[in-house]
Amino acid sequence: MNIYLGETGLDRTWQESFKPTTECKCGGEARIMFVAIEETREGDFVCNLRDNGGEGDFWPHDAIACAVYLCKKCFEPITIINQA
Repeated sequence: MNIYLGETGLDRTWQESFKPTTECKCGGEARIMFVAIEETREGDFVCNLRDNGGEGDFWPHDAIACAVYLCKKCFEPITIINQA
């Protein structure tokens, strides 16, 4: 897994680019801290940590990209993931 700090990681994704900010549950603005992405085909993967049980027990089924944001209003971390 590779880690990209701040906006350098916004394009490190398996789907559309991550945004530099996102809305927090409190209504505040959360700013990007880092993106973690499984870019290699070797090693351990999040999807292998447990089974995907389906509805009510979802889990990633492939390599992931994970953007972690921090709300400037309530200091709560917000995470957005996508998968290959």
